[in-house]
This record gives sequence, C-alpha cells and structure tokens, in this order.
Amino acid sequence: MELDRALAWSRYAQRAIAASPALGRDIAATVDTPFDWTVAQRALDAIVAGGDSRALADELRRLRRRLFIHTLCRDLTGRADLSEVLHAVTTLAETALAAATTLHARALAAASGDPIGAETGTPQQLIVVGMGKLGGGELNVSSDVDLVFVYPEEGETRGPRSVANREFFDRLGRRVIGALNEITADGYVFRVDMRLRPYGESGSLTSSFVALEHYLVAQGRAWERYAWLKARPLTGNRHDELARHIAPFVYRKYLDYDAYEGLRDIHRQIREQERGSGYANDIKLGRGGIREIEFIAQALQIVRGGKEPELRARGTQNALAALAERGLLPRRASDALLDAYRFLRNVEHRLQYRDDRQTQQLPEDRSERALLAETLGYSDLASFTRALALHRGNVAAQFAMVLGESRTATHAGDDLHSFTRVWKDPSTAASTMLVQAGFSGPDALLVALQRARNGSRYAQLPPSSRERFDRLVPMLLKIAVDERTPETDPQTVFLRLFALLEEVSRRSAYLALFVEHPPLLPRLAQLMGASAWAADYLTRHPILLDELLDIRSLFAEPDWRAWRDELARVLATHRDDAERQMDALRHFQQAQTLRLLAQDLSGRLTVERLADHLSALADVILAATLVRCWTQMQKTDAPPRFAVIGYGKLGGKELGYASDLDLVFLYDVEPGSVDADVAPERYARLAQRFNTWLTSLTAAGRLYDTDFRLRPDGAAGLLVSSLAAFKKYQRETAWTWEHQALTRARHVAGDADIGAAFETERTSILRLARDIPRLAVDVVEMRRKMQAGHPNRTQFFDLKHDAGGMVDIEFVVQYLVLAHAHRHVELTRNVGNIALLHAAGALGLVPQELARDAADAYREYRRLQHKVRLTGAPHARVDGAAQTDRRGAVLALWQRAFGVPR
Repeated sequence: MELDRALAWSRYAQRAIAASPALGRDIAATVDTPFDWTVAQRALDAIVAGGDSRALADELRRLRRRLFIHTLCRDLTGRADLSEVLHAVTTLAETALAAATTLHARALAAASGDPIGAETGTPQQLIVVGMGKLGGGELNVSSDVDLVFVYPEEGETRGPRSVANREFFDRLGRRVIGALNEITADGYVFRVDMRLRPYGESGSLTSSFVALEHYLVAQGRAWERYAWLKARPLTGNRHDELARHIAPFVYRKYLDYDAYEGLRDIHRQIREQERGSGYANDIKLGRGGIREIEFIAQALQIVRGGKEPELRARGTQNALAALAERGLLPRRASDALLDAYRFLRNVEHRLQYRDDRQTQQLPEDRSERALLAETLGYSDLASFTRALALHRGNVAAQFAMVLGESRTATHAGDDLHSFTRVWKDPSTAASTMLVQAGFSGPDALLVALQRARNGSRYAQLPPSSRERFDRLVPMLLKIAVDERTPETDPQTVFLRLFALLEEVSRRSAYLALFVEHPPLLPRLAQLMGASAWAADYLTRHPILLDELLDIRSLFAEPDWRAWRDELARVLATHRDDAERQMDALRHFQQAQTLRLLAQDLSGRLTVERLADHLSALADVILAATLVRCWTQMQKTDAPPRFAVIGYGKLGGKELGYASDLDLVFLYDVEPGSVDADVAPERYARLAQRFNTWLTSLTAAGRLYDTDFRLRPDGAAGLLVSSLAAFKKYQRETAWTWEHQALTRARHVAGDADIGAAFETERTSILRLARDIPRLAVDVVEMRRKMQAGHPNRTQFFDLKHDAGGMVDIEFVVQYLVLAHAHRHVELTRNVGNIALLHAAGALGLVPQELARDAADAYREYRRLQHKVRLTGAPHARVDGAAQTDRRGAVLALWQRAFGVPR
C-alpha cells in the first residue's frame, strides 16, 4: 500500500511502469534494499568490453529509469534518507561517465592511436571534471550535470591517422556528451551543461592543464572561483597535478575577505532576476533557499580555505560540518542550516519525482501543495507551510549575518560625518574639531593625514580599495575617540590604527575584513591603545587580525594539550611541504601569542600565569618542530635519541613575549653500537636544521631567536653533546656560573628518557657539596661582571640589572640552591625564584620575613618590567624613588646571603 502511494505521487513513474510492467515488479522486489550497483556495473562492463556504443546508450537510459523509480520509492516510503538519494544519483552520473569515456576513447584510439603527451611522452587520458552538485556528490534526482573536460598535455596521437591531442579529446568529449544527453526512445541519462568550461560556450570543448591554468589566472572571474570550489575529477589520471593548477585560483594563500563582495554580486543578480521571474516560490533561488545555504558555506570556505585546507569539503553538508567543527559557524547556526538544507532538498526531490522535471518551484495550486506536504509526512498544508517558512527564515537570517550588505555604518551620526570631512579636507576648521574631540596634537595629525592622502601608496590603490580606505579613516577617528581610556588619548590610538591601515592597504582582503566586520575595529583600538608593543606586533603580523573576530576563542582558557593537537593537525595538512610547515608553525605561534596578549591586556592573566603559557607554547612549538625536522631529514617516523634542554627564562618558565630561547642539545647512543660513529654528525645536522626552522625569517616571520652559549664549552664547544660527555663536563670542567644556570634548566622536547637522565644528573650536580666561601666569591664576582656589561647611565632604576633588582634576587636564589641543596633536596626543584625564596625562608637559610619581602619585590619587579615592555621601551627602567623599599629588601637579602654589601 505504501509503495502504491509513493508511485501515485509520480506521474513519470506511473507512465514508465505502465509501459514496462516488469519494471514495476523489479522495483517491488528490490525496494527494501539500496540500489544494487554490482549487477548494473557488470552489465555495463560487458557492453564497454564489446564496444557497442548504441547498446551502452540504451542500457544507461534503462539504468537511469530504474534507479529513478527505485530511489523515489525508497525515499517516499521512508526507507532512504537524503544521503542515500544523493549518493545514488551521483553514482549513476559517475558510472555513466566512466563507461562512456572508456568505450568511446577506445573506439577513437583504434582509428587514430592513443594521444601522447609532448612533454612526458606518455599516454594521455580525458579527465571529466564534475562541477557543481556532481562535484559535491549531491546531485538531485532530475539534475543536469555540469562538466569540464581537461587533459594533461598537448601532443598528438600515435597511430595510423595521427591527430592533435586537442582534436582527439574534442571528439571524445562530444561523444561522451551524446552518450548522456541525447534523447532517444528511452529518454536521456543526464542533460549535460558545458558552460563552466574556459570561455564558456565560445571556448574549446576541452583544455590542456596549461591552457586551463592560463585561463584561470588571466581570465578567471570571481564567480568561477565558486564554480571550481566543488570541482572533482571523475575519470582519467594525474588528478593531484590538476588540483595543483586549480587550488591557487580558488583559494588564496591567506584570508580572503574580498570574496564576500564577489558572492554578493552573484546574489544581487539572482535577486534582480527574482523580481521579474517569480522566485518567491523557488526553494532553490528564492529568499532563504538552497542557493543561500550553499553561498554561506562557500563564502566561508573561500575566505579561509587557503589557510585551512580541512575546510575544502566539496559537499554542502560536509562543508557546514567542517565550518562548525572549526568554530567558524556557531553550532546552532550550522545545525539550523543543515536542517534547512535537508528539508529543502527533500522538498526539491518530491517536486522532481512528480514529472521527472528539473524544478524547484512550489506549485501554485493548493491541492497540489497539499499532496506535496503529504509526501513529506505532514498531516495538513498549514503544518508544511509553517515548517517551510521557519527553515527559509533561518537561512535568510544567517545569510544576512554572513553575506548581507557590507556592515559598516550606512546611517552614520554627526561625528562620523565630521570625521569624514576631516579626511577629505584637512583644514583649520578640522583642527578645531579634532581639539574638541580630544585629540592632543591635531596639527600633527592633519599633516599625517595630508601626507597619506597625497602619497603614492594611496594614489596607487585600486578604486575599490581606495573607496574602502576612505570609508575606514573616519571610522578609525571616531573609534579612537569612543574607545579612549584614562591611560590613552585618541591621537595615540588613532595613529597606531592608521599605521596598521596604511601597512595593509595594498592587500584589499584586509580592507575588506575591516569593512565586513565593524566590531573588529573597537577591539583593535582597545588592544593597540593599551600597548605600543601590541600595536607593533599586529602591524607586523596583520594575518592575525582574523583571530580577533571570535571573542570566545580569543579569551578562552589556554589548553596546552589542545595546542599540541591543533598544531599536529595543521602540520599534517602540509606533510610534504617544509616551507608551508615552517609558515604554519609561525602562524600558530603568533595566533596563540595574540590570544595570550589579549587576555593579558584585559587583566585576565597575571605575569606569572602568562609566562607559564608562553613557556608551554614554546614547548609545544619546539616538540613539533623537532619531529618535522627529523622526519624530513631521516624520512622515518622513528624518534631520534635526541633531547632539547631549555635554560634561562624558558627553563625557568618565565618567558616573555619577545624572549629568546637558551637551548642545549643532548643525544645518547649505546657505546659500540652501529650508530655510535655516525650519531655525532647526524645529530649535529639535526640541531642545525632545528635551529634553522626556529630562526629563519620567512614570509610569516621568525619563530624565536636562539642562544646556545650555555652548552658545554660555550661558543667554542660542539653544538650537540652526548649525554655521557655532558655529565663528564658538568662534573669536571664546568664553571660555577654554569651550575648556576642548571638551577633553571629542564627538558623541553625530544627523547623522554634522555630528559629524565638529564633531570637526574641536574639534581645530582646541584646537590654536590661545595666550598661555600669559594662559591660565594664566584657568584659575587660573576654578578659584578654581569652588571658591568649592562651599564645604566640614566636617572631611572633598571628593574633587571641595577643593584637591588631582579638579577640580584636570581643570583641569591642560585647561590642558596648550590650551597644548601646537598642537605635540602627540595631546593633542586625548578619551581621559580619566588617559590624557592619561600622554601629558603622556611628552611631557615635566610630570615623568613626577608625572604617574603624579597619575593614580593621580585613579583612586583616582574609586573613592572612586563608593563614597561608592553610600551615598546627597550629597557625596563622606572622611577627609582617608588622602589626604595623593595630595593632595600633585596640589598638586605644580598648582605645576609653573601656577608658583603651590594
């Protein structure tokens, strides 16, 4: 009964079964299971092997009719979901194209010979590229197929009647089209649309790889990027090579917010057609329809797919899921769009089942609509109408959010109009207006604006970029006023924002980003106004601007494990491209640093917690870099017996934003093993490559500066040391200051066993009994030498290097560890200077009150040092009068520890 009701909906199915009752019996017998491709493929293979093109055309049409009715019956009886329907129709297209291409290629080759590439001398094959819904694996049941025909190389056939490869493939293409598109007594298989090929209907039917690439680079238009986004090769070979020609056209290397305007242009054209063509009832092209869902997914893919290859899913459902997974669409929005997509595609299929006609137009007749609603499981038309309106409303709302008209203010207030006049006509009146708005140096600001407006950079901007620039300058002036704080004045904020705007103006995508996302500008003003260092960092790394869009991820609690997982995933997408991996490491490090900076400036992180995160970030970067360098060098996933030891601020987990890394490299081999002789050279090369990856200045910047002077024998020593040699050096040769450095050393990357052995040896060295008076002399003398290397000729107090400053505290702590760890093992823990001072006080090594005061001073010094460095100052120097009590506590600690005045 349910099968009868399903067939009753489709007038096409009724006619087909009336003409062939056996078809009806076959459908009834097989409807409980998905379509059996095994039998169908066997029949097609036999025909292809026999080379009978007429038989193939007839069989494909019978197959198409059988599949259509089988699919509609399974769909309308609830046996098949949308995914099965889409897969069945797409598989039909793939199967038909493969069979037709194979049969007709053999027939042509029998007459003319195989086409041979002029470059490689190898046989060439036709690559049928599925575009649109075929490329995305989501054909509708009465769909046509959008195709492009390409082949790898020009050349000629090698046979009795040689022809050029293009002529061969043009002939083949026409035959393939006819095999699917030609209408016979059995109908057709698919209507074929070739208008997406280079130059459209006026272009050659087939193109070589070179010709295709030349067209895309020289002639490709914005809408063609969206067309090629779903392109999928269905026949032939050398698919990876083809992808390398297409990908740079579709996806830009960095974020591409220019793409929004191109998609809006397409949508406006559709809207114009809608006004005169009755698209209101069109569930594909009308408001809130299937096309808008596809546009939302494609826009976000185009913008970000160059930077995030995992977003390059071809199907709409997969694309929406990927966007939600990456947090680029809120999960609720993604779910609503997926629900709407499935609903609308199901409606679309029922419209097409009716008469096997490619339509997305809802019927005008109410009784017809009521029948449609019934096939979708609704008890009445009103329920269906409400569901349809809900889904289309959700889609339209999300479309407006993502792709509505540019969201910069269109109804600006008087202030913005006034600032627009300032930019267009910097006059005396403008100066007065700027003073009233709170700008501290209006004349200098006007000079800067005039210089920019008359400069070559502005004059050379394309018209669209200049128009955006003109819109943005007044907005930045207004935002600088709106976002002022007691610590910042509008002029400082604006000039930092304006410097960024000028720096990125040649990249239209960044201008588009500002225009498309107005809430970004106040966020930028807050960040750049709070810190000159932050302003400089963003100006040097504008690719990070995108990180400011998602406030939730920007202020999310850092998760070190998630960092490792995310970085591994990103690097895996560039597995065979060292340059892309190096850039990916830099982008990742910069993005996480910016998030920490935003949380820091908003007061969410203490200096100590920030340093923990920056040190953990360095650990993650170092570990990932080491793995990639080793894999690249040895072509193996087997880990090296090699470890990276962090000293100094990295070792002590006190990294700042611009800290360099003090590193030592250790390796270990079994004595007498086959690796013993080659290990020193192998691991030296690994260390050199590792350092190159860290310090090379690429287009994405530099990861870290490095310092290897703390390795055994310093600058004169080997870059890498065996674990045994390191132990021997520390016990027999190392200077006192090198043992001081060990107090803040830890394993940060590489072999865990070597790391554990290092930690054991470090503890043993620190616990050696020492001549304490001799130790005190050595430490004091080293402190004197260090201070001589950092003279301060200003009236200000240098928080780090001056007497009573941070280095004095660090030297006292190191002295206490080396002098007393043989009796107190807890002093060997690498827990930071503040914790070790408290431990020394608790152990009675120094008075507890003095230890507490010195620890408080150290904490405040670090806070002040961090604050000063955020201003971009080269030295952390402050008014000394305010630090008198703290300096006194530190100097008293020094006197107590060493028995001599500082």
